[in-house]
Amino acid sequence: MSLKHSYTLLAPIYDAMVASATASIRKKSLAQLDDVHGKKILLAGVGTGLDFEHLPAGAEYHGIDLTPAMLKRARRRIQSNQSIKLSIGDVTDLPFTDEEFDVVICHLILAVVPDPEKMIIEVERVLKPGGQVLILDKFIRPGQFAPCRKLLNLFIRHIATRTNVVFEQVLAHSPKLKLVSDEPTMVGGWFRRIKLVRA
Repeated sequence: MSLKHSYTLLAPIYDAMVASATASIRKKSLAQLDDVHGKKILLAGVGTGLDFEHLPAGAEYHGIDLTPAMLKRARRRIQSNQSIKLSIGDVTDLPFTDEEFDVVICHLILAVVPDPEKMIIEVERVLKPGGQVLILDKFIRPGQFAPCRKLLNLFIRHIATRTNVVFEQVLAHSPKLKLVSDEPTMVGGWFRRIKLVRA
């Protein structure tokens, strides 16, 4: 089953599954944003727009997602004072020019796509020098045993998400992106709140 198909099926129940569980960590991640006035910000894998209520005003936001059913729900969340443009697209092949964005937000998407390495390369490409990347997702550490997570991955990777992604291995594909902070959050630190900057 393709991710587009599976998330079309999940769209009606997605918010019930993750909205309340992730609200506080989304808010903390987005609190890392500096002054956004006049900036252009990409929400990669925007989903149903659960980040929208936590976005600071003043920026031009662009949200992209592979699934029309998810974007349909995201459109309903856009507030009248927000500038958010939504489009259908693949985060591993972003339809944007080089160095177009000041910030890229990647919430619960790097561990979803089948090729997170391609996604991080694309994120680096569309980010301006000095730009920031905010990542919120579940990752295992290099060399971590995590047998249950790796076993779980065999069953759900084609349906919803991957549970065996090693962030450090993904980041190695984008040498211009430098780690600024990496904080554990939720599920005993399985989820991590990460900030990068493009050198």
